[in-house]
Amino acid sequence: MAIKPSELLQVLISRTQFTDDDKKVLQQSADWGGSIAAEMSDAFYGYLDRDAEMAAVIAKHNRQRLGQTFADWFKEMFTGMDNWGPQYAERRWKIGIVHVRVGIGPQHVVPAMATVVQEVSRRLVKEGKPEQLRTSLSKVCMIDLSFIEQAYLEVAYNAVQQETGMSEALFKRLIATGANSLASS
Repeated sequence: MAIKPSELLQVLISRTQFTDDDKKVLQQSADWGGSIAAEMSDAFYGYLDRDAEMAAVIAKHNRQRLGQTFADWFKEMFTGMDNWGPQYAERRWKIGIVHVRVGIGPQHVVPAMATVVQEVSRRLVKEGKPEQLRTSLSKVCMIDLSFIEQAYLEVAYNAVQQETGMSEALFKRLIATGANSLASS
């Protein structure tokens, strides 16, 4: 499957309709995003601490480092690092791979991202920020979430391909067959 992060980012930008106006709105709010990043990190990890599986994963890592990594990630959504270019794409891809490597499944990632969206939306309303900022942040959160989700598929395909030599076409057919069998059961 060989994901090219920059190409994936461009597809996701198109699919989410993440526009130059969205980028501008986020960049103009970068100071605000930076000012709440630590609080967002606390809210995020507070949410994860209430989930026994996630708490066990987090306990294996340096909590302070995780919190700083989250705050950096959160701030980067506002700046785009390189205006949502190759550097941003590579960083998001690496974040996805790390999630897979440490065993954080989609059933954890999606609700956690929903927590980020909900918490930041609450802050936006509380502080009287424009609706466009919420919309732009939601789009970039979905782009970032898509990178993590795509990493799961890429890792699964690569593992199967390395172990069996299976082609991408056969892998996709097996996935479709499996999905069809689950749908009919």
